[in-house]
Amino acid sequence: MADAPKKRGRPPKPKEVEADTAMEAGEQIAKAKRPGNNKQLNFGQENVKPGDNAKYTAFSWALVNMDRVDLTNEQEVYERVNYFFQVCVDSDMKPAVAGLAAALGIDRRRLWEIANDNEKSPKCTPATSDLIKKAYKSMELLWENYMLNGKINPVSGIFLGKNNFSYSDSQEYVIRPGSAMGAESDPTQMAQKYQKALPGAAIEAEGAEEE
Repeated sequence: MADAPKKRGRPPKPKEVEADTAMEAGEQIAKAKRPGNNKQLNFGQENVKPGDNAKYTAFSWALVNMDRVDLTNEQEVYERVNYFFQVCVDSDMKPAVAGLAAALGIDRRRLWEIANDNEKSPKCTPATSDLIKKAYKSMELLWENYMLNGKINPVSGIFLGKNNFSYSDSQEYVIRPGSAMGAESDPTQMAQKYQKALPGAAIEAEGAEEE
């Protein structure tokens, strides 16, 4: 018997950023996201074996040189989709969204429009649209399995998930002032601090004593 699905835990708490201004908070957030802070091992190292480049080049060139498919012809679309996946199996290649689009003779953005019922999508029949959507969903499932089983670089996988399958990855930030900004703050000092953060802006220290 399969294990009962685990209950989802609470979403992660927003990260707190201590800063006196929004500009300072933005600088802290940007610094935390810089590539140099990535702790992933072997990030960016290629894993290319002799013959790989020739294999990928031949595969891509063969797809883009195929005849354009009539997207209103169910038989043509069915045969081309099946041919694409079979070639990937025979060549031991991961099916890709851009590859399927090339096999159909369209741009990957047009393929996305068909898969998402966009009003600007190329003309299809309900039958051919369903075939293309099934092919698109199968690649999303493959992508998910690759990620879950360590068959793709996580950074590359996240990029593909966001751009091809509309997944998102976000982090909330709460900006907390580093010091109180109430009546006890010195207006002149506060004005000088914001003047440095916003050069060229006219900032007056309201409430400051006139000399």
